[in-house]
Amino acid sequence: MNNIKSLIPAHARPLSLPPLTALRAFEAAARHESFRLAAEELNITQSAVSHQIAHLEKWLGKDLFRRTGRKVELTDAGRLYFPYLREAFEKIDVGTQLVSRPAQQELTVQLYVTVAARWMMGRLSALQQACPDLLVRFNASQMDWEFDPRHADVGLISTTEPNRPGFSYTPLFESRLVAVCSPKLLEKGPPLVSPQDVMGYTSLQVYTAGRDWDVWLSAAGVSGLGEAATIRFDSYLLALEAACDGQGIAVVPDFLAAQDIAAGRLIEPIAHSVSQPARWYLVSRQDRADEPAISRFRFWLLGEVAAMQKR
Repeated sequence: MNNIKSLIPAHARPLSLPPLTALRAFEAAARHESFRLAAEELNITQSAVSHQIAHLEKWLGKDLFRRTGRKVELTDAGRLYFPYLREAFEKIDVGTQLVSRPAQQELTVQLYVTVAARWMMGRLSALQQACPDLLVRFNASQMDWEFDPRHADVGLISTTEPNRPGFSYTPLFESRLVAVCSPKLLEKGPPLVSPQDVMGYTSLQVYTAGRDWDVWLSAAGVSGLGEAATIRFDSYLLALEAACDGQGIAVVPDFLAAQDIAAGRLIEPIAHSVSQPARWYLVSRQDRADEPAISRFRFWLLGEVAAMQKR
């Protein structure tokens, strides 16, 4: 029988352990070097602690404490035993926290590259603080204005038609189109007093949002850019960078330029703005709209939008 037992792997053998309540009482008493303080920590009577330790000593066949009047001190066996129990309870505590911790949720967000760079990046720390167990991945694109549920869980998009079947749209905000340029651009060019004066400058256009200039000019009663020099880009991000560099004037949604205006890299040389025809939405598949990760991100995002609109 002994030979057979020796062939059983150690992890498969049943453990020979004293009662857990007795071990807890000993660990607390050894740590405090006091039955009274152990009793207060465990919320039991001092007599119960003494009884549990006596039971453990009988089980082990060893004295763990020397009792001298009202004082107790560890015996050699107690000093040997205590660090093993302390380490075991610490490992149990760590394992319990790992198991009970909420599972990390993952969320992939599709958004336009300029929204990522000029709006979302500055809010990442707030997102992490609000949702520490939410692992967010950003899928930034220069061209995709339509939400693609194959590659993302939610999308932050701009559209005039929030009505695709099978999708849920949460309205976020309306933006206004503004003309922006570098302060240094005005130092070497003609005065900018009215929207008509932009004809004297290079226009920085985003061809993926080709109507922005026409909408902005039309609202000011100007028919078009005429012969004005034009540079075209595939994203607001590049148009904003060119404007910051003094290459010309860009017409962009106001919230995308806010960061550069606040930093003094850009100004609005003409006090004229117009509502962007499209509105911004958070969109997801309708059958997934109430999933916990999506709901938490939507709640946080709506809070950020409300704060932005108060400024």
